[in-house]
Amino acid sequence: MDFNRGGQEVIKRLLIAYGFKTRQALCDQLGASTSTMSTRWMRDIFPADWVIQCAMETGASLEWLSFGKGEAFHNRAIKTPNEYHQTANDNVMSDVVAVPRKKIIDGNLYDSNFYMLDKAMLPSHLSKPVIIIDDEIPYVADMKTDELSDGTWVVEIEGKTSIKELTRIPVGRVLVVPASGGQSFECGINDLKPLAKCHYYLMTNV
Repeated sequence: MDFNRGGQEVIKRLLIAYGFKTRQALCDQLGASTSTMSTRWMRDIFPADWVIQCAMETGASLEWLSFGKGEAFHNRAIKTPNEYHQTANDNVMSDVVAVPRKKIIDGNLYDSNFYMLDKAMLPSHLSKPVIIIDDEIPYVADMKTDELSDGTWVVEIEGKTSIKELTRIPVGRVLVVPASGGQSFECGINDLKPLAKCHYYLMTNV
């Protein structure tokens, strides 16, 4: 799954779900500026926040909005407004999972409520998923860390938490590169504490 692209097709499905004919009408509904819409359209960025909002407001299937799979709506029966919104919420919540959210602030990791995500957006191999925010970038990570491997990690070094790119090198050492850029260095595997492995990041604003 690549959540850095596919935005144009998703936006087309958002128009269908809301029943709009223009992207301007969609902007008005979502509370988004035309420049944001234009940027996401041109860059083909996956609009995860708009997908969740549309699902909550219309009752459209998260899987259909995100990937075009299955039916747009599980139940087309005409209902009163209260019944419609209740059905919409029930449909959405059956597809949604609450993922713990944490923030890195001044080298410390703090709890920060939850993110509500479509189950289909989480890789099936994640044992203990968590969203970790660093420099306003939300990373989808796994806090179950049996063994250190190459990749992007949330690590604690000398009591400070940060996100680093790690590469194992012989023998029993690690090349550490700051995810935000900066000076790389080497250290022993036991000199750092891996907290979670990052698998991808969510695009929330452009």
